[in-house]
Amino acid sequence: MRLTDATWPEATGAPLVVVPLGSVEQHGRHLPMATDTVVAQAVAEGVVPRLTGALLAPALAYGASGEHEGFPGTISIGTEALGALLVEYGRSAGRWAGRLLVVNGHGGNLDALRTAVPLLRAEGRDVAWFPCGAPGGDAHAGRTETSLMLHVQPGAVRTTLAATGETAPISELLPRLRAEGVRAVSPDGVLGDPTGASAAEGAELLADLRARLIAAATRWDVDAAGRLLPGGVARVS
Repeated sequence: MRLTDATWPEATGAPLVVVPLGSVEQHGRHLPMATDTVVAQAVAEGVVPRLTGALLAPALAYGASGEHEGFPGTISIGTEALGALLVEYGRSAGRWAGRLLVVNGHGGNLDALRTAVPLLRAEGRDVAWFPCGAPGGDAHAGRTETSLMLHVQPGAVRTTLAATGETAPISELLPRLRAEGVRAVSPDGVLGDPTGASAAEGAELLADLRARLIAAATRWDVDAAGRLLPGGVARVS
C-alpha cells in the first residue's frame, strides 16, 4: 500500500515505511534529471508488496548534488539541509511507524545518510538505508543507469544522444570531482559508457537490486553508518 492512499487507521502501527530518496541532477544529454529518483522508486515499489505490512512513502526527490551544479537543471539542497530533512522525517515517521527504510538512488546523498541515520538510531528510532548500486556498474549516466532507465521509463531516454563520457575509475576521478565538479571532468556529464545499454540488461539489474534489498530488509542487520547489511539473496522479478 502507498502511504498517500492509506487512512490514518490503516497507517497505525505500520511495521515498516519505505521511502525512495533521489535527486534532481544532470545525467548527460540522454537521461532525465529525475533518473536517480526514478530508479529508487522502481526498486522500492518492487519490494514493498513482498515485505509484510510495509507502506511506500512518496519519494524525496531532492538531494545533495553540488558536484553537478555546473549543468543547468540541477537543483541541490546540499548535505547539511538533506541531513536535517532526514532527521526530521525520521523523527516524525518514528512516532507511528516501527521502522523506516530509506532506499537511496544517488551517491551524493551518502554523507547526509551516514550522519542522519546513526543519529536517529542513537535516539532509539529503528531507521536504516540501502544503496541502489550495481556491483561493477559505471558511475553516472553510463551503461548501468541507461539500461535501468530503458527498462523502467524507456520513453524518457534520448537514445540517439547517448555518448561515451569519462571512463576512468571513479577512485581516480574523485579528487577532481570534489574540487572542480563533474563538468570539469566530463563536459557532457557522463562518467561511464552507455554503449550497449539495453532494457533487458536493465530488467536484470532491477531484479538484482530488488532481491538484495528484500534479503537485507528481511534480515535487518544495520551497520554503524546506518546501512542495511546484505542478507542471503533470493532472486525476484
